[in-house]
Amino acid sequence: MNPSPLTLRFAPEVELTDDLLWKICAANPELRIERTAGGNLEIMYPAGGESSRRNGLLTARVVLWNDGLGADEGVVFDSSAGFTLPNGAERSPDTSWISRDRWLALTPEQRLVFAPICPDFVAELRSPSDSKRKLREKMREYLANGARLGWLIDPIDGTVEIYRPGRGPETLERPERIDGEDVLPGFVLELRGILFD
Repeated sequence: MNPSPLTLRFAPEVELTDDLLWKICAANPELRIERTAGGNLEIMYPAGGESSRRNGLLTARVVLWNDGLGADEGVVFDSSAGFTLPNGAERSPDTSWISRDRWLALTPEQRLVFAPICPDFVAELRSPSDSKRKLREKMREYLANGARLGWLIDPIDGTVEIYRPGRGPETLERPERIDGEDVLPGFVLELRGILFD
């Protein structure tokens, strides 16, 4: 099991600009680095093999659904994409999706770095080093910043928590599949290989 993520706190007079954060991430590609709304860095270790395999399946299944819609519907991102949320946090969901019109409303320059946008859909896949409490906080943060649907998939305890605006999370015990609802219309995620084998 990987050690817990490390949080680096900065003095109030130290500004961690978007440009500096980009340079820190580029200089340390082996680490997953996120910035909190308060300006601190959270450094996560790379995913282990099993977590990476599960996340690859999750992202691939969203990509296959999206490609089946045609190129005009939306854009899928894997865990290496970072987004600057309206609250100033920079987050990297394990899998995310943004409608194409929202994505194309950003400038080409904005799309090259930590895009200033919250995805419409986010999924977090819990790995052994993840705190469920912190993942739940991130899911609430995504919703507060504009996400319309979120899934917290936990292979450790066999649950999926579904997050929607204006409602408390819905917890499902070992579901075989979950529905993308009106955010990912027609998408049904088969959870074999992701939540359980």
